[in-house]
Amino acid sequence: MNNHEIDFKIYGDDMQFVEVELDPKETVIAEAGSFMMMDYDIHMETIFGDGSGNSAGSGIMGKLLSAGKRVITGESLFMTTFTNNGIGKKRVSFASPYPGKIIPMDLTQVGGKIICQKDAFLAAAKGVSIGIEFQKKLGVGFFGGEGFIMQKLEGDGMCFVHAGGTITRKELLPGQTLLVDTGCLVAMTSNVNYNIEFVKGIKTAMFGGEGLFFATLRGPGSVWIQSLPFSRLASRVFAAAPSRGGAKDEGSVARGIFDMFSGD
Repeated sequence: MNNHEIDFKIYGDDMQFVEVELDPKETVIAEAGSFMMMDYDIHMETIFGDGSGNSAGSGIMGKLLSAGKRVITGESLFMTTFTNNGIGKKRVSFASPYPGKIIPMDLTQVGGKIICQKDAFLAAAKGVSIGIEFQKKLGVGFFGGEGFIMQKLEGDGMCFVHAGGTITRKELLPGQTLLVDTGCLVAMTSNVNYNIEFVKGIKTAMFGGEGLFFATLRGPGSVWIQSLPFSRLASRVFAAAPSRGGAKDEGSVARGIFDMFSGD
């Protein structure tokens, strides 16, 4: 194996965090901003790209290329490594960015490659390559919810992906097709055929409230679906946020007294 072998435990229900156990000299890489806590003897270092050295080379140009790929996917130029420099096992924890679930994925059990939405990656064993996957089909690129570019996780180690709400894994048989809301697709194995299908029926398309397109996923392979995409969560929170005018109308007696003294 090229990747560091790490042990882990996931805590919590809706706002989860993952605790990774590192043997001496073992390293885990994580998305910038996901760190929660760690033991004293763990050394934290910021690096360009993912630090895997796969395909891009280990020189300065390779590091710049690796970092550049992350910029294309909308992520930071930098990632953070956490290495156990002490004696005995040490632990470091990474937290979910919003309500949802952390999905542990052993890449050796899914063909060594996972394609996922751009902001899904949370952490991984050192050696896992975090790259980009271009969608070659025009319809998928324009209407697929994730655009032309998705994240690609490759290697033979453990990685952790985060998604919103409840997560379900579907195993598709050869030729079996699953229709999914374009924002609900979290990840899929590389052998799944991904395409876009227009919603049938003009009334359904215009007034159904579910968008104009489905993602069609054709097996064989595995797909992971989320019940609450972050974009849907953000739009509901934004819609529920009271405006200044609305806040006045909903005030109590104390609010009315405050407005009287303030001149409103």
